[in-house]
Amino acid sequence: MKKGVLLSLCAGSILLAGGYKIPETSTNAVALGSANIAHNHSADAAYYNPANMVFMDDKHQIEVNVMHIGLDKVKYNGKVSGTGPYPLESEKESFVVPSLHYVSKPLGESGARVGVSIASPGGLSKRWKTEPAKTSAEEFTLKTVEINPTAAFKVSNTIGFAVGFRIVDSHGVVKSNGTAIVNPSPTLYSTVSRDMTGDGLDFGYNLALSYKPQKNLEFGVTYRSKINLQIDGHANLNATASTPLAIIPAGSYSGDSGVSIPLPATLAIAGAYTFPTKTTLEVVFERTYWSAYKSLDFTYPTPLAHPVLKAAFDDSKPKNWDDTTTWRFGLTQEFNRVTLMAGLVIDDTPVPESTLSFELPDTNTVAYSVGGRYKLNENWDIALAGLYSKHKNRNVTNSSLSGTFSGGDITLISAGVGYKF
Repeated sequence: MKKGVLLSLCAGSILLAGGYKIPETSTNAVALGSANIAHNHSADAAYYNPANMVFMDDKHQIEVNVMHIGLDKVKYNGKVSGTGPYPLESEKESFVVPSLHYVSKPLGESGARVGVSIASPGGLSKRWKTEPAKTSAEEFTLKTVEINPTAAFKVSNTIGFAVGFRIVDSHGVVKSNGTAIVNPSPTLYSTVSRDMTGDGLDFGYNLALSYKPQKNLEFGVTYRSKINLQIDGHANLNATASTPLAIIPAGSYSGDSGVSIPLPATLAIAGAYTFPTKTTLEVVFERTYWSAYKSLDFTYPTPLAHPVLKAAFDDSKPKNWDDTTTWRFGLTQEFNRVTLMAGLVIDDTPVPESTLSFELPDTNTVAYSVGGRYKLNENWDIALAGLYSKHKNRNVTNSSLSGTFSGGDITLISAGVGYKF
């Protein structure tokens, strides 16, 4: 049996925080394309740059947001394992993701503060309902919740420093069902299926620095550590007898399974300048260290003995993702009661052509965003924002695919309420 010829049934997208990571966890972040690291005086500073907390108003601040995420269909036209060509479409996806951010008032004369954010750093889903795509990617879903407590300290009147603790709870679902090519010469076929669920609780840290040499000039640096998501659960795996002539007998497995996937480290360096017109321009350079994701290897109490199940679900699958650079540009215009915002994001995909597949058909993207906040009174404000991420078409030629992916654009709509006391 030829290892690697069977369609890859393991998911780059079980993580879904590469091409589908969710850097926008507040309404301001949606409006600015997450270019809110150097210039941030809202409650979501607890997440994006907690060092800024020491420069905020001497009040408690809390913010609640609700974000709708819409994923358009991904289309594929081309061959799959030498057969076809096929016109294939994934399902549309729709999600509602809440978030909460809190910053305390200064704690004593030191000016130190604490904050906490509850957000979803990554997740979503990809589903294909027709063969041959559903053979490897009938459903890949990941839900994550991160609790991120932070503490900030004023080093001087111009420098703030913060440290935080990341707690990430994850729940994953992986399903696939279809006819796969077991060996191309002679051509053998086997119907394989998988139904896996799992959960995990993992930990990391984050660091932040804020430097304000002048009233209108601000800098910020943040670092979020890598977290190895260890997802453990249960798997039901099945393979029918291979045809023709039932050369390889049917097999099944029902029992424990697990997988470890890196949620990569991220470094962001930002600078912001506020003009006399109360117009602020922020530029963010973000580096995500996806090269930590070298392979995907599902584990079981004992290795799977059946040759088809082993190749489909047990053999390590190379991923070899690349580190990526993202540029974020945010523009903020303040008025008496109204703050208007806009953003531009230029983002590269971490997925190389050699391992691109239906599980995560990711491409380079450009995103545009707008939004605003309205101050109701000294304590309350409301906000609304939207972001549209355009995915570029991508041609692919590798061991499984020869064709073009298109579509898959993303729309975010977020609403938030802020309160100071």
